[in-house]
Amino acid sequence: MAYEVINQSSVTTFILVGSSEYPKLQIPLFLLFLTIYSVTLMGNLGVLVVVRISPTLHTPMYFFLSHLSFLDICYSSVFTHKLLQILVMEDRVISFKGCMTQFFFICTFVITEMFMLAVMAYDRFVAVCNPLFYTVVMPHKFCALLVAVTYMLGRLCAVILIYTLLQLSYYEYGIINHFGCEHSAIISVSCSDSSFRQMTCLIISIFSESSSVLITLALYVFIVITIIKMPSKGGLRKTFSTCTSHLTAITIFHGIILFFYRVPNSKSSVSMPVL
Repeated sequence: MAYEVINQSSVTTFILVGSSEYPKLQIPLFLLFLTIYSVTLMGNLGVLVVVRISPTLHTPMYFFLSHLSFLDICYSSVFTHKLLQILVMEDRVISFKGCMTQFFFICTFVITEMFMLAVMAYDRFVAVCNPLFYTVVMPHKFCALLVAVTYMLGRLCAVILIYTLLQLSYYEYGIINHFGCEHSAIISVSCSDSSFRQMTCLIISIFSESSSVLITLALYVFIVITIIKMPSKGGLRKTFSTCTSHLTAITIFHGIILFFYRVPNSKSSVSMPVL
């Protein structure tokens, strides 16, 4: 008995298994993820509204922060919508186009957020190390350009990855042991040689992650040196307080990325073709 194999132009559906093997956990997980998503959504919407209506917050720092909140909303909405659906509904089918679309937007928002955090580190570097020239160095047009570049980089990386995935052939019905369509999950339902695609994903992952982290670390080295040289302890505390929230966001974001996606591997999502 042979598996039915077809190319990407004929694929119709994938099946997301999720936590179906543990039915008793599905409702608790649904409530947990719904709560997390609701808190994330309300918190980030609150940031966007406050920054929008408050003239005193129309500064480069809050301009970047509002885009970071927007990216958080987009990423969590793209992924959580299908996640919540498969936790409470019997229908776990996702179309091929829907799966690729979900992956494209997840990839775009995640990589864009990586570079957005690096841009925010540059903003803090200018504010701490050159406070007298802050408004000159960070005009609105330049800030908008930096934001545009981060979105372009995120979109470019996503286009490259989605293009490599579209060149593969897939089983007509693939069972994905995952809640969503991330790279290794899609690779797992392919019947083609995926070594080149995995290498491409690894290169893009290393480029985006390492460049964001290295830029951020280098800028914070200068920030720390500047803070240490400050004669006033009050000024030191005030300056450091403006960076703590950004450092926390960086630690959480990159910590999660490194923990879950340290090595792309097609076997990380167990799958099987349907006869």
